[in-house]
Amino acid sequence: MIDLHCHILHALDDGAIDLEDSVAMARQAESDGIEVVCATPHIRPDHDVSISELEQRVSAINDELSRQGIGVRVVQGGELAEPIARTTSDENLREISLDRNGTWVLLEPSPGPLVQGTITAVEELAVRGFRAIVAHPERHAGAAFREQLEALVARGALIQVTAALIADGPAAPTMLDMAAAGLVHLLGSDAHSSHGGRPVRLSEGLARLGEVALVKPHLDWIASEGPAAILRGEDATPPFAAAASA
Repeated sequence: MIDLHCHILHALDDGAIDLEDSVAMARQAESDGIEVVCATPHIRPDHDVSISELEQRVSAINDELSRQGIGVRVVQGGELAEPIARTTSDENLREISLDRNGTWVLLEPSPGPLVQGTITAVEELAVRGFRAIVAHPERHAGAAFREQLEALVARGALIQVTAALIADGPAAPTMLDMAAAGLVHLLGSDAHSSHGGRPVRLSEGLARLGEVALVKPHLDWIASEGPAAILRGEDATPPFAAAASA
């Protein structure tokens, strides 16, 4: 499995505290069958993340994981805040694209319900040659939630749900309904630390998605095949179509 959304880089944003914490997160991933973790620190004004340092930081943690014999590889990425997507340079977008593939960018919606701004950000990224993966939509449900997700998908975005929150959380019923409509494409752990909060695990969320008839035959695509294509910078069209609104 591949986790495309994880704050595993230490002493950087609100993620891992230190290298020991990062290593413990990698051990969580390994125990869950996750082989690749995409490091996605927050790229937004309230976190002082230097994009130019990401390559070195990813290399350092991979060296430590190799030294300790942990079978997890960390790849470079970032979680781009919607309000600064327009002003982030193409060069920096390439650096924070997932595995630096130059195509797929993890986009964090602004706080509150999904609004036109997220759709506009996806459109503007597309004009510049980038495609968006919209992170944790379960936090952004509003009156026209399904319509907003449909609009994002129509513009080429993929929708990534937090594994722990679709497995067990107040938003799970809503997101399972969205999955039944073909509007959930990927899972991410969105883990921040081994000391508490969400673990680096996808399996429970994947099992919950297995309750949805539309996506049950495609769990391998959601957990592995689709993310692998994304990391290669390829098209990643889900093998299940979004249903039309009633």
